[in-house]
Parts: sequence; C-alpha cells; structure tokens
Amino acid sequence: MNLSPRFRRTRAARTVVALLSLAALTACGDRSAEEAPAGAAVQAPVPSPTTSFTENGVTVTLSVAGWKASKGTLTAVFTPEKKGFHLYSTDLPLTGIEGVGRPTAVGVTGVLKADGKLTAAADVRSISVPGVDAPMPVYPDGPVTTTLPVRADGNGDATVLLGYASCSAKEGCTIPVAHRPVHLRLTDEGPTFDTT
Repeated sequence: MNLSPRFRRTRAARTVVALLSLAALTACGDRSAEEAPAGAAVQAPVPSPTTSFTENGVTVTLSVAGWKASKGTLTAVFTPEKKGFHLYSTDLPLTGIEGVGRPTAVGVTGVLKADGKLTAAADVRSISVPGVDAPMPVYPDGPVTTTLPVRADGNGDATVLLGYASCSAKEGCTIPVAHRPVHLRLTDEGPTFDTT
C-alpha cells in the first residue's frame, strides 16, 4: 500500500498518543497487587456497613467506616424530612434549655465503645425561642453529619443509641427521639448492622 507522507505522520502521531495514554493509565492503576507478597491474594476493599430508619420526621443513616484493628468511625447522618427543619446541637444539655429542645446524640453500648468525642460537621448557631430566656444552640436547617470514633472490646453484640429533635420556626417541633436503639454484631470480619 502506497501512503502519502502526511498520512504516515498523522498515523504515527496517533499511535504515539495512544501508547502514551496507555502507559499513563497503567502507571496510575492499582499497585496493591505488585505490593502484595508473592502468592498472597489481593483483597478488594470491604464496603462500609450501612443502615437507616425514619422516625418522627428525621431519617437517620448509620455507617461504620475505616474498620481496622477493631477500630473505626461511626457516622450518623440526621436528615429532616421537611424543608426548613433544624436539629439541636450535640452540646445541648440532655433535658434541653428550660425544658426546650433535645441534643443530637450518638452513643454506643455492649462490646462497642466510644474512642473519642462525638463531632458534627456543621456550625452551631443560636436562635431565640419564645418563652426561653437563653439562646438555643442549633445546626442550620437540613442534614447534619456526626462522627464518633469507636473501638471494639472483642466480638459480640453492640447497640448504637440515638437521640434528636427537629424543629422549624414556622411549624414547631417534632416529638423528640431518645435512646433509639440500632443493633450491631461484631465479628473478626468487622461490624454488621442487624436489619431484623
């Protein structure tokens, strides 16, 4: 076949670009197989166990991530079902302020223990509530993500205890939820939520 010089240069350039792209993709690939000892099976990352429920106007989604050497992070995402609703701060006293409000709370019992402080990925703001002299610490309207470092003291059963109350300046508050249990089972493979 007789090809023009221009076609040969274009074809050569395309071939070089394709080979360089392939080399770049190969270099960026997963190197875990190369780093594993000879004969060892490469394990895929284990997905984080997750569960959720909806109660009193809020959907709560729980997950455990980064489980390694009997430690991980318990994440709880609290999402009000209706627009314009907020949740109270994790720092609110258990009985609220002057009996108003309930803290956003995540605790653990059984073989699962807290390994640090509960934190929220939202800034606290203060609001005034009629009939309450002190300002109320709340999160902005919408979902709030909390995290709690946890550790397991062996295999067995554990319970996550959740508490929250959601309110709206226009529609009032939902009935607070306190000590809502979600059960887990911890084994050598890690935690799993009981979905029964």
